[in-house]
Amino acid sequence: MAKIIPFCAVRPRADLAERIAALPYDVYSREEACQKVRDDQYSFLRIDRPETQFPADYDMYAPEVYAKAREMLDDMIGDGAFIQEENRAYYVYELIMDGRSQVGICACASVDDYENRVIKKHENTRTDKEADRIRHVDTCSAQTGPIFLAYRRREGIEQEVCKAMKKPPVYDFTAEDGIVHRVWVIDEPDSIEKIRREFEQVQSVYIADGHHRCASAVRVSQMRREKYPDYTGEEEFNYFLSVLFPDDQLMIMDYNRVVKSLGEYSEEAFLAKVQEIFGVEQMGKEPYHPQSKGEIGMYLGDTWYRLTINKTCYTGDPVEDLDVAVLQRELLEPVLGILDPKVDQRIDFVGGIRGLEELVRRVHTDARAAFAMYPTDIHELFAVSDAGKLMPPKSTWFEPKLRSGIFIHKIER
Repeated sequence: MAKIIPFCAVRPRADLAERIAALPYDVYSREEACQKVRDDQYSFLRIDRPETQFPADYDMYAPEVYAKAREMLDDMIGDGAFIQEENRAYYVYELIMDGRSQVGICACASVDDYENRVIKKHENTRTDKEADRIRHVDTCSAQTGPIFLAYRRREGIEQEVCKAMKKPPVYDFTAEDGIVHRVWVIDEPDSIEKIRREFEQVQSVYIADGHHRCASAVRVSQMRREKYPDYTGEEEFNYFLSVLFPDDQLMIMDYNRVVKSLGEYSEEAFLAKVQEIFGVEQMGKEPYHPQSKGEIGMYLGDTWYRLTINKTCYTGDPVEDLDVAVLQRELLEPVLGILDPKVDQRIDFVGGIRGLEELVRRVHTDARAAFAMYPTDIHELFAVSDAGKLMPPKSTWFEPKLRSGIFIHKIER
């Protein structure tokens, strides 16, 4: 049973929503973030990345940097750029990319559900990345970037979502990257109660994207429980900001690979090794995108090939049977000696949003071969999470990205 509750959001004034909304903090390097917020007094990236307000050589993890984030957030609320909802509500959040709509519900999920594995993860987190967000959330006493969650569709929730979307949205804007963002408020008591009860029938919720933000929110909750041993469990710090999408709404893009060296192999010798492992069909000069699970596109020597995974490569294990895992286990590790793709400098990863042309460009600049993957299916992600296992690095690329600053969840006691 999932406890997904409405909350009193802090959210932008309608005329400022487009200017405030920002891509997640971790899609930018420090230099890119500084450039993005230069001469911009409203972008929420200033608050998510407060080091942008300091000299380039300033310690981005200094206490005063996080204090600056809190100061800017408080100032924007005080100046009226943000409004504080007085009543708890759910929020319908629609994103449209290239004409495709994706609709979820913004709400707060339970820390206890995360700790009890009702909310399930599929990747580990890095301590250093967690530490940064822990300090940010704790200092701001607010969660500013929603965690991207997924669940198996429930018709009762969809009925309430559709009903809400018949009203005028409170936000409707197109971001500079072409993504349309629309938000509706669900604050009718009957609708709130129905959605809450429907989520109570959801057995499992899955982290699609935002593992570090989620782990950090949970850690801050634990810290506050230690600070306030008389806590009841209903305090806002017991919940974390989320947007939940039904499984049929989500699009996972491919996460492709390029290898920078063929080791001892010439292109001809490497192709011969590949033919010993997979079925190989030459496809020509035009970029080839796999058409189904079990197919991989390979770009080598200015030619595209279709690789077909042999059925004997599949084991029945939800992790080992992912196409990215088969490629790693059957080819990259034994042939090229790439044992740990998380740290090996000979392999790099290219998100599907960049297109197959980026793979061609890389092979003609700093790589020797590229592999275009068929996207991991959301139900493969569910199966891995249900088994309590972890996916290989760079298995999923979710688009479009949720914006920060549209919803803020304050966690002060």
